[in-house]
Amino acid sequence: MLEIEKVREKFPSLNNCDNDGNNIIYLDGPGGTQVPSDVIEGISKYYKNHNANTHGEFRASIETDNIMDDLRKKSALFLGAKDSKCISIGQNMTTLNFSLVRSLSKIFKKGDEMIITELDHEANRGPWRTLEDIGVKIIEIDLLQNGELDYDDFSKKINDKTVMVAVGMSSNAFGTMNKIKKIREILENHNCLLLLDAVHYAPHFSIDVNKLNCDFLVCSAYKFYGPHISILYAKPGLLDKLDTDRLIVQDQNAPYKIETGTLNHAACYGVSKAIDFIASLGSGDNYRKKVIDAYNKLSTHEYALASKLYNGLNELKEIQIIGPDFSSRDRTPTISFVHKSKSANQVCKELAKKNISAWDGHFYAKRAIQKLGLEKRGGVTRLGISIYNTSTEVEKTIEILSSI
Repeated sequence: MLEIEKVREKFPSLNNCDNDGNNIIYLDGPGGTQVPSDVIEGISKYYKNHNANTHGEFRASIETDNIMDDLRKKSALFLGAKDSKCISIGQNMTTLNFSLVRSLSKIFKKGDEMIITELDHEANRGPWRTLEDIGVKIIEIDLLQNGELDYDDFSKKINDKTVMVAVGMSSNAFGTMNKIKKIREILENHNCLLLLDAVHYAPHFSIDVNKLNCDFLVCSAYKFYGPHISILYAKPGLLDKLDTDRLIVQDQNAPYKIETGTLNHAACYGVSKAIDFIASLGSGDNYRKKVIDAYNKLSTHEYALASKLYNGLNELKEIQIIGPDFSSRDRTPTISFVHKSKSANQVCKELAKKNISAWDGHFYAKRAIQKLGLEKRGGVTRLGISIYNTSTEVEKTIEILSSI
């Protein structure tokens, strides 16, 4: 079990109050979590002690090299990757996907087919649509009204022309957990690439890229208590086969060949500290085991609170929850809903008056919101549970929503 009060002490922003001394309740985690002190201090420490570009012969530069190497090693352990050569660093997931699209466009050809889904964030849809410029046909997997993918539709649409599938591990709009094991079974007899978007998944569950058997996986540290940096996992040897956009002075091998320009070294140090923070919550005789144990504890805490929030909201006559229920643990602790008489934005404004941070809209999963007929209503109101949230905060949120 996690000692949540001790965990909360690590997050200085949780002490923020309004003019009347009331604490802020952060239920905006799906858009980006709060950050622990070790991450904040790590970034500050970098600028104080290690600030230099890489590959120099002087101390600060060597220290920066070590920091970057350390981040790749920890990210590999974080994701269960074979080694640090599988880990590339990017500005954000969207940029990484556009970089992959550019390189894959030199391999794919007219008549090839690529599968995306109606459920995904636009960062895992829009970049791939640009492949239509070279004649690749983009196929979309249908979204059902319950907020889940239609796997029968998936089975029907994949064929020998399919060169790649890009799918999210979970939905940032509805909390839906996609059935990756089932997707792998569907792909079993098809020779195509698989990219997994783990941006909304990584804050809540441990990842093992070997068990997932994916070719690429992307996630973003600002969703799991770090700064705005994204991570790309590429299966060993795969990135070396791609002709990425890069300068002639860049290292021409994985993992560097997809990285452009000077990276944000201070933020990268912060990502390393964020992974350390997660590992510190777990037990085990090595770093990887600590990460896995931490996520077991973390997800248990989050599921309990999210279930409580779901059940409380489900009893309110004015609220309709969108997406799967909490009868199964196969769900992220993200709850979206519509109010019968108020727009999603109006609900968020009312919550903000009571110091509750929440999001409204489509959250860049625009196609999913359109498919469920929610766009004209302003999308949905989204609440997300993170490690630092408490039962008291959930109870207060339910109470306030019952009066809106």
